[in-house]
Amino acid sequence: MMLWKQKLIRNSLLEDENGRKLMTRTVFALSIKYLKDDLLSVSKDRIADAVLQNEIHWVLTVPAIWDNAAKQFMREAAEEAGMESGMLSIALEPEAASLFCRHLPVERSGCQLSLGSLRAGKQYLVLDAGGGTVDITVHEVMPSGDVKELYKASGGAWGGTKVDDSFEEFLACLTEKTVLKKFKEDHLDDYLDLFRRFEVKKRNIDPDKDSKVVMSMPLAFFTTVKDLLNKEFNEVVKHSSYSKLVSLAGDKLKMDPAVARNFFKNSIDSTIEHVKDVLQKRENRGVEAILMVGGFSESKMLNKAVRQAFPGLKMIIPNEAGLAVLKGAVVFGHEPRGITERISKYTYGIAMTGVFDSSKHPESAKFTDTEGVDRCKDLFDTHVFAGQALQVGEAQSEIAYATRLSDTTAFKVEVFATKSKTPVFVTDPGCRKLGKYDIPMAGTGGGREVLVQMTFSGTEIDVECTEKATGKVSHIPIDFLL
Repeated sequence: MMLWKQKLIRNSLLEDENGRKLMTRTVFALSIKYLKDDLLSVSKDRIADAVLQNEIHWVLTVPAIWDNAAKQFMREAAEEAGMESGMLSIALEPEAASLFCRHLPVERSGCQLSLGSLRAGKQYLVLDAGGGTVDITVHEVMPSGDVKELYKASGGAWGGTKVDDSFEEFLACLTEKTVLKKFKEDHLDDYLDLFRRFEVKKRNIDPDKDSKVVMSMPLAFFTTVKDLLNKEFNEVVKHSSYSKLVSLAGDKLKMDPAVARNFFKNSIDSTIEHVKDVLQKRENRGVEAILMVGGFSESKMLNKAVRQAFPGLKMIIPNEAGLAVLKGAVVFGHEPRGITERISKYTYGIAMTGVFDSSKHPESAKFTDTEGVDRCKDLFDTHVFAGQALQVGEAQSEIAYATRLSDTTAFKVEVFATKSKTPVFVTDPGCRKLGKYDIPMAGTGGGREVLVQMTFSGTEIDVECTEKATGKVSHIPIDFLL
């Protein structure tokens, strides 16, 4: 979740549970490397050298609400882990899940309706509820059986870990924040073990059952309470605001079902509210079903809340919904064109200069170039609009650049984005600089031309440059980690 909604730089630091810092990319790279190495060792054990590392195309999944900098960050971490850039694809999680569920036979869909039974033209909402994020997108089935995106991806940090946060707040309220802090600092293994136990328990918390939820508490928690509060944990519970709802028997913490259900409230309320907002949009009025995927979608609490909030919509929850993204990533690796159309989240463009027009441009943007011509700086040259339907695999813009100076070796291009559909200047409110790239210019002399095509419809923005003189084609990465 650190890669969401904050300014990312290459040397950003990540804090562990106790506030110690390490390079963020190192943490991600080592995590990816562990998974990569584990896969290679397992395949070697089972099919002895039949799978060579250079033959593997890797697919990394990311939440659809992540920005371009976060995707680039993941790519660079994966490359540091030993994955070649040309053998690596980034897939969006709700899209991957959708592709997998399109391949499910009707009888294996886990309920009466499967995604495979939806005919061409039918629309459905993908609710991808994972650990950190809840990703929401709207898809339509195409005559070919592929799918297109109808509404831009949206969502928030309302995944299963929000429930963990509520449980931690409950423990702090039951005792004191200092107890939790000390317990985490001195007994990190026990702290992590406690939350692993809670992970198992929370999957079985049922809105329709009134039995108490029983949690086994680590001995170290009892001693931490005693050391800091000079009271036994039992006494602390009896004198807390939860005295009538929570009790202690030996090392077992017994919670009233209402207490346990309340852990889910923030996460579920935020999710339901957002789905309602999305379904009220004009372009989503034809949605007939909700496809629930991701580990948190297996929660009975979330399941029932969604069913109750949207009784008029069909529910599709595949068996092992938590594995839908993983399996869909494999499908995506084989069929990256399974998604035929995406919706642009932003208006994208580049900064450019133009001939100054006093009727349109402010004096503050005026400058005189080396040839004595009055020009206007910081113009927003729009390439795609927010909400525009983008055909996957097709370039959305094509611009020819030509050198004016004989010694120019590269054009510097700055990419900007805004939610506005009609930006004029890159300095307009809401415009932000996303990244930059350099277009190399071979040879010398003025008038050297290069054709630049930009494709915004992929999971990552692609820049393709073709030198007119030589026909040489190169793909240039945009640097979003400024």
